Parts: sequence; structure tokens; C-alpha cells
Amino acid sequence: MQTYNPRAKESLIQKHLGAFPAVAILGARQVGKSTLAKHIIEQYPGSLYIDIEDPRDAIKLQEPLAFLEANRHNLICIDEVQRAPEIFQVFRSYLDESGRPGQLLLLGSASRDLIRQSSETLAGRISYIEIGPFIAPEVDDEQRLWVQGGYPRSYLLDTELSFDWRLNYVRTFLERDLPQLGFSIPAEILRRFWTMLAHSNGSLLNLSTFASSLGVSVPTIKNYLDILEGTFVIRRLKPFFANTKKRLVKSPKVYIRDTGITHCLLGIENFNDLLGHPGLGMSYESFVVQNILETFPRWEASFYRSSSGAEIDLVLERGQRKIAIEIKSSAVPHLSQGFYEGLKVINPDRALVVAPVNQSYLLKGGVWVHNLKTLLSLDLDSLQAKG
Repeated sequence: MQTYNPRAKESLIQKHLGAFPAVAILGARQVGKSTLAKHIIEQYPGSLYIDIEDPRDAIKLQEPLAFLEANRHNLICIDEVQRAPEIFQVFRSYLDESGRPGQLLLLGSASRDLIRQSSETLAGRISYIEIGPFIAPEVDDEQRLWVQGGYPRSYLLDTELSFDWRLNYVRTFLERDLPQLGFSIPAEILRRFWTMLAHSNGSLLNLSTFASSLGVSVPTIKNYLDILEGTFVIRRLKPFFANTKKRLVKSPKVYIRDTGITHCLLGIENFNDLLGHPGLGMSYESFVVQNILETFPRWEASFYRSSSGAEIDLVLERGQRKIAIEIKSSAVPHLSQGFYEGLKVINPDRALVVAPVNQSYLLKGGVWVHNLKTLLSLDLDSLQAKG
């Protein structure tokens, strides 16, 4: 039996079940949505779990409204709901009849944009919560998490088996999961594209370079990006814009969300391989970005880069508050003049550095250096302005 690791968003999901008729947990395949959902519904007497990919369960939904009505007073969890998009029209009338919260818990491996029916028919009735792979506060070994990634099975297996699991995950994702969503792109083409993204992880997106390398058009590359982002395996981070005369870059950065998948695509099997790889720094940046954005989803995220080279890895905004974050893989981080130039433009409330340090300390200009777990434990809303 698989061990259950408590997830950071468990209490949020329970809170939303108490307020919304339906809650959808969205995330990539194998990130632990089903395990989390089963743990949650154990606390609801009479609850039901339906996996659309299981023929024994799928047959129960041949007459979906009849099944739902027969279990009207129970919480019903439906897994891999993107496999039956036509059912969302039935959900609408079912949810409206009683209007009570906590009727449906839906699990999906595709975004709202790919499951168009959900956003079109359930507006005002459903809350969407994204869950990603494990993040640092959810596990005991941060280095293992960085190297093997946060997919639960990948993290829990030993190093060699973890790498094999990820190889199989990539193959299954491309050859089975995407075709089931209706995409008929050759798996080898998408694998080449995904591998190219791994080599340029965290870099500015250059559509023309990718298009030329793969022998396809720029619109085709945009389509590939939409598919990989809509299935939660990559993330586009937009550039920060300010009312300034400085010229700022306009292209987004692209990150592969899970560093374990990145390392698999690059042939990095263990920590020693990673230490000797030229992508070490960018891998750590990607790892930290994923952890921060998963922990603080209400903050709007971007990065700052000027044409003159001034750069800040991550800018978080919420209302009028801004926090600038620089990410360094060295235990003795050195900040460039470009970082301080960026601070003058952004004028954040706080400036922070994330690095693998043992203790937090203060640098010039009120810039605090923290390790990842310390930063993730901060209450960003209550941070006082630097001084």
C-alpha cells in the first residue's frame, strides 16, 4: 500500500468543499491527485470514488444523471474527468438542483482550457485547485526531491529505479496520455521538443529557433507549448513590465515544472551527474521557482530583465506589494550589479535571495538570504518593507 504524504493544499481543498458545489483538483498525471482525493473523501461518510479509466467504474456513468441522483446525499469523486468532457453538461443541472456545497470532487490531468466544457458550463459552481509534484515542505529529503523530482513514485523509489520510472513516464505521457486527449502529434517530435526545452530550461523563449530546429512553423511550436502547459508539464513565466523608459525583454521564460523530468530528459541520473552538468544552476533555479509558485499561488509571478542585462529571477506581486527574489545554487551567493539595478526599477517591498545556506543572513540594501524551506515558511503578506 502506497504511503500517504500529507499535502500542503489538503486543508485548502477541504475548505473549498465546504463552500462550493464542486471542486476540481487539476494537475499532471501521477502527481498524487488520486491518493490525495481518496484520503480526503475518507472523512466524508458514504462518499464514492469513480475512476473513469476503470471499465467497472466507467459503466456506472453510462447514465450519469441517474447515478448522480441515486447518490444525491454523498460526496462523489470522479477521477480523470477529462476523459468524459460531455458529462459536464449533466453536472450543471445536477449541482443546481440542491446548490449545497461538497457535491462533487473532480480530478483532471488537463487544464480548464483543454477541458473547455468545464469552464463554460460550471462557472460559479466550481472551484479549481492545481496540485503539482511534491514540494520541499512535503518531504524529508530536499536534495532527493531536487534530483529525482516530486512525482511521488519517482521520489520514493531508489535512484536507479526512479530514473527508469521517469523514462517510462515520458514515454507513456507522449504515446498514450496525449493521444487520449485528442492530440495526434508524433510522439518522437514532441519528445525532441521536450528535450530541447530541457536544454534551454529557464531561458527566454525563442519560437523561431525551436521551429527551425524541428522543421515546423512558429504557430506549430506555439501549439506544442499550449499542449505541454495545458497538461501541467511546463510553465511559461511572463516578463515583468513597469512604467519605465528602460527597454525590457518581452519574451517569456519556459520552465519544465519537475526537475526530475528535466534530469531524465538530459540523462542526469544522480546527484554527482548533476553537480558536473553545465545546467546545474538553471536546474536549481527551476526547482526553486516551482516550489515558490506552488506554495504561493495567489501571488502573480514574473521575472525582470532589461536589454542592458539587469535581471531578477522572480518578481511576486499581490495588490500593491512586490517581492523580488534572486536564486543562486551556490552556498556562498554573489549578487551582480544588475540585480541591484533591477531593484531600483522594481522598487520591491522586500528583496530576497534563495540559496542552499544553513542559516539566514542579511546583505547590503536590506537583502535577506534564506534557504528554500525557510523562504517557503514565510508569511509574505506580513513581511515589512525593507529598511
